[in-house]
Amino acid sequence: MLRTPTGGAGHGTATDRPMSIGTVLLQLREEFPEVTISKIRFLEAEGLVEPQRTPSGYRKFRPDDVERLAQVLRMQRDHYLPLKVIREHLDALARGEQAALPSQDGGTDLVEGGWTCGPGRATAARIGRAELLAAAEVTESDLDAWESYGLVVPTSEGGYDAEAVTVARLVADLGRFGLEPRHLRAMRAAADREAGLIEQVVAPLRRHRNPQTRAHAEATAKELAELSVRLHSALVQTALQIRLH
Repeated sequence: MLRTPTGGAGHGTATDRPMSIGTVLLQLREEFPEVTISKIRFLEAEGLVEPQRTPSGYRKFRPDDVERLAQVLRMQRDHYLPLKVIREHLDALARGEQAALPSQDGGTDLVEGGWTCGPGRATAARIGRAELLAAAEVTESDLDAWESYGLVVPTSEGGYDAEAVTVARLVADLGRFGLEPRHLRAMRAAADREAGLIEQVVAPLRRHRNPQTRAHAEATAKELAELSVRLHSALVQTALQIRLH
């Protein structure tokens, strides 16, 4: 349990006093040294916490908000769970339901967005070519064309990440609007550049002497990827508004 401020006139009511985002950051950094204000705001935007707002718009966090943030950060650090899974788990607990999570000594496996969250960490699920074709509802010739342009890439073992199904479906949907694989090469190149940028950011975490910091690199990479996708979407929407108006 994180410590809460005990200053003020009465120690019995100090823990119930709303806190600013800066105070919350100081408390969380005792256990999570890499956390930032932008991280807290990101978790709020993703619906993991809902602080109160003053009439002027400032965030005010309650002690249970801080503890919920700490739970989210622990589950990201220790179990590598996607935010959607974490949110559903915490919401289930709030409703009084039983909800199992993976543990270091074994436990329930959760599958979310292509990630199998088993004991200790998440690993990307693998599927075969026939499974990909069936799941994405595409033909062999379609897949061959997409692979030739680097839109769908098999793993070194010859299979595919589960995320390849999502890519295949999206490429097929875009194809119905007349966009061919050659038109989508720029998107693939942009994705590779963004992945390289994220890799540069998390590289110092991977080299850190603290094992927890090294383990946090994967969760940080996922968060950066989510932010990158949201930024890309916003930039495309902005560009379209300029061009169409």
